[in-house]
Amino acid sequence: MPRDNRLSRSLHALIHLDRHVKRATSETMAKMLGTNAVVVRRMMSGLRDKGYVVSEKGHGGGWELRVALTEISLLDVYQAIGAPALFSIGPAAEPSPCLVEHAVDAQLDQTLSEAEALLLKRFSQITVADISDDYLSKMAKLGLPSNTFPKCSE
Repeated sequence: MPRDNRLSRSLHALIHLDRHVKRATSETMAKMLGTNAVVVRRMMSGLRDKGYVVSEKGHGGGWELRVALTEISLLDVYQAIGAPALFSIGPAAEPSPCLVEHAVDAQLDQTLSEAEALLLKRFSQITVADISDDYLSKMAKLGLPSNTFPKCSE
């Protein structure tokens, strides 16, 4: 099962919009993220609907950050992209008459629900600015100026 990378791509795009470009087209962001512009527009539309970014069509248009990264949590971005499933494991999809499977499914449901609650709580405590600060720290350790545009794709 392929991983859902919309959360990491969205965070990546938000940090670039904050640190490197005031406005970026879907095509520019698609090259940076190694995907296509349609995927970017779909991904960014949820962020736009929540008011974190705005978009303008036409010449000189593109996506622009509307809210400071300190005001956006990982939970906010996760919810903006549609709150995809966090785990690819879980109980059987089809109901079964087997009581062993009922016991297994009940325990898995409970455990995964508890894990999801902890993860979402942690998401709410981390801002996109925290991630951006970590990126800037990595740049400083490499001796690179913070305004350097990192090479993210070929």
